Amino acid sequence: MRPERSTASVSLRLYRTPGKLMHERYVRQWGLELMNIGLFGGTFDPIHLGHTALAGAALERFSLGRVYFAPVNIPPHKQKQGLACYLDRYAMVALATREEKAFVPSLLEAPPVAAVADKKGQVNLSKPAANYSIDTIRRLKLALKKSDRIFFLMGIDAFNEIATWHEAEALFQECEFIVASRPRYSLADLANALPEKLRPKPAVTKPFARQPASGDLVLPGVTVHVLEGLEKNISATAIREAVAAQRPLTRFVDPAVAEYIKKVGLYRKG
Repeated sequence: MRPERSTASVSLRLYRTPGKLMHERYVRQWGLELMNIGLFGGTFDPIHLGHTALAGAALERFSLGRVYFAPVNIPPHKQKQGLACYLDRYAMVALATREEKAFVPSLLEAPPVAAVADKKGQVNLSKPAANYSIDTIRRLKLALKKSDRIFFLMGIDAFNEIATWHEAEALFQECEFIVASRPRYSLADLANALPEKLRPKPAVTKPFARQPASGDLVLPGVTVHVLEGLEKNISATAIREAVAAQRPLTRFVDPAVAEYIKKVGLYRKG
């Protein structure tokens, strides 16, 4: 992937080394330093070893300086099962990320904490709105340098639904994507999952239908980096079943998260 030549006095060149996207920086006039920032959103109900494995692999392969884990307060899409409260999910994220200094638990999608009283002294608590990734990324950008690059982390199953997301086309203008692939997916699947206006024609994607998803997908207005080789297949359902059966959870989650689930009594039926 080659960036367009810039007339500014800062040059950035991209080149590949085995397993990692590296960046060569030239600071000439303004003293700018670029940092690659990962944003990993989701319900994290609970955060598990698959999440941290994905973030760790992205951190290493794409030279991310930081990965923000942002538990969603209210997901835009209907959930198959009820969510644990936000504070419990955030606490588990903090526990699961404590050992990696580049992992940062984030309150970007935290519920509002302020209540406003009207003229009669009545406190009005309106129902919080759903969290949209496009808004989260724009808020994050306000706290970063203009030279920083944002990479949105997700699994390929979630990316498969990206066209249904709020302002999906604008999302691709705001950031690049790092998508953890699975063996059965192809590059054509990735391209066909894009929002309609960004999606290439079938004649373009057909030759890639049998090619495993790997490398980079670069189209006008779209940059997707494929993360391969992640073998952890963990589901929230499996964790809940283990809790109900009183089986150990450490094969699914960090030991500190397992202890938190037990101590607080999360995911117990009834």
